[in-house]
Amino acid sequence: MFKVDYKTLRLSFNDFHDFTKKELPQYGEYCLLELKTGDYTAGEWHPEDYSNKKSTSGKFIRGTADTVDSEEVARWHSLDCYDLTESLEKEGVNWINIGREEEEGDRNIQFEGFKSFADRKHPKEEQFCLLIMKDGSLAAGRWNKWRHEAGGAFIYAPALASHNSDEVWAWTPLSTDEIFASEIERENEKKREKRLNRNPSADPALFKYGTDIDVYYKKALEKLRGEFNWATVTMMKKKTPVWQIAPLHGKYVFGQIGKNYYDDSDIVTPWTEGTTADEFIDYLYKYTRQTVKHSNPDEKFKFGTDINVYLETAFKNVKKDYRWLDGKMLAKTWQYDIQRVDGDLEFVRKYRDESEYSVCDAESAEQFIEWVEQDYRNAALLENEPVASYSPHFGKIDLYGWNLESYVFYKLKSGDYKVSVTAGNRSTGGSRDFFITPYCFEAKTWDEFLDRYLEIVPGNSFGLGKKDLLPDKDLKLFLGY
Repeated sequence: MFKVDYKTLRLSFNDFHDFTKKELPQYGEYCLLELKTGDYTAGEWHPEDYSNKKSTSGKFIRGTADTVDSEEVARWHSLDCYDLTESLEKEGVNWINIGREEEEGDRNIQFEGFKSFADRKHPKEEQFCLLIMKDGSLAAGRWNKWRHEAGGAFIYAPALASHNSDEVWAWTPLSTDEIFASEIERENEKKREKRLNRNPSADPALFKYGTDIDVYYKKALEKLRGEFNWATVTMMKKKTPVWQIAPLHGKYVFGQIGKNYYDDSDIVTPWTEGTTADEFIDYLYKYTRQTVKHSNPDEKFKFGTDINVYLETAFKNVKKDYRWLDGKMLAKTWQYDIQRVDGDLEFVRKYRDESEYSVCDAESAEQFIEWVEQDYRNAALLENEPVASYSPHFGKIDLYGWNLESYVFYKLKSGDYKVSVTAGNRSTGGSRDFFITPYCFEAKTWDEFLDRYLEIVPGNSFGLGKKDLLPDKDLKLFLGY
C-alpha cells in the first residue's frame, strides 16, 4: 500500500483554467472547482448546448438534484487525468504537485488535513470532500453514511453513483455549501431539542390526569364501552399510529411518533385539536371508535376458538378449483393459531420456521378465512410447475404510468393454466400470477371463455382486453379452444 503519511500530505493544484475566459472542460470531465465566492467544490461538466463547444452555459453535477451552475464558477482544474500512485509509494513525500507548477501569482491552491477511514475517521454527513482513491486517482463526493451498517459512500453523480468508503485511501473536506450547512443546522437543532427535552414541562390543563398515556386510553375506553361492551385498550391501539405522551420543544405533548427515514430519529407529530385533557379523551374516543366497532370477538370468532375449523373451511373452498392442493404443500408455508395477545384473542400466523407469530388483524371470521384462502392459493401455485408457455404479441401499453412488460400464459403440470403479468416504470416494477379457474374452461366457446377470463384479469387493469385476445388463434389453440 502507499507509504506516504496522509496526515502531513499536501496536494498542490496548479494551472487552473479560467472559466470566465471560456476555458471549458470536456463534456463529462470531473473537475475541482473554485467558485466566485472563493469556495471550493467539485462536479462533472454538462454543457447546456452540447453542440456549441464555446458556450459557457451549463452546470457541474455533484449528485441527484445537486448541481453548481456555470455562472458560479471562476476556475476549474481536472481531477480525471491524474494517477498519484508513483508519488504515494515513496517514503517521506509530503507535497505533491497536481498539474504544471506555477511559482508566481495565485494559480496555486493547496489542500491538506487529510484523514483516513483506517483511523476510524469519517466526514460529517453531507460534507463534500476531495478524495485520494486507493488506486491513486483523484475524486470528490458528498458523504452519506450507511444507515444500518458501518461505512458509507461519497455521492458524486445522479442516481446515487458513489465511491464506497473502502475505495478511498484519504479524504479532506472542501468548502461548506448550502446542503452541508443545512445538515449542520439540522444537527444543531437536534442537539437543542435534546437539551430542551431533558426536563420537559407539562401544561396542567392538558395533562390534568398525569403523563401516563394509558390513563387517557382507559378514560376513552369507558366512553366506548357505552356502545361496545367488548371494547379493550388493546383493540383501541390497533388504530395506528397510537398516541403517546412525548417531549417536544421542552414541553410534554400528546403525539404520534414516527421514524425519520433519513437518520432513524424520532419525529413527534403533536395533537393540535384541543387544549384540555378532556378534549383529548373525546378525540381519542372518536379516533379509535371504528377500529373497536370492527373488533367484535363474537363476529371474529363466530366459529369458535379452534383454529382447525377455520383452516378446514379455507382448505375446502380452495380445493374446489386448486384440485392438486394437499397438506404437504401447506406445511411449507404459513402456520396459523388463535392466541391471546395483550389480553385479547387474536388470529396469528408465522411462516415456516419463524419463531414468533404475528397478528392477523381480521375484522371477522369470514375475512380471516379469505386471507387464509389466498395463502393457500399461493402455496398451490408454487407447487404446480409450468410445462409450456405462450406470450401474446402486444405493442406499447401504458397502465396508469406503468408499462406492460410481460404477459405470459402457462400450462401447469396438473393440466391447469395460469397467467403471469409484469409491469413497471423507470424505477420499479412488479409481477402477479392469476390462476385461470376451471369455471372459465366450462365455457363452450372461445368468446365466452374470454368473458369469464377477463373477470379474473380485467383488460383495463392488466393491459390486454377482449379485442386484443379474441383474434389470437395461437392463444386459442394453446388454451384448448
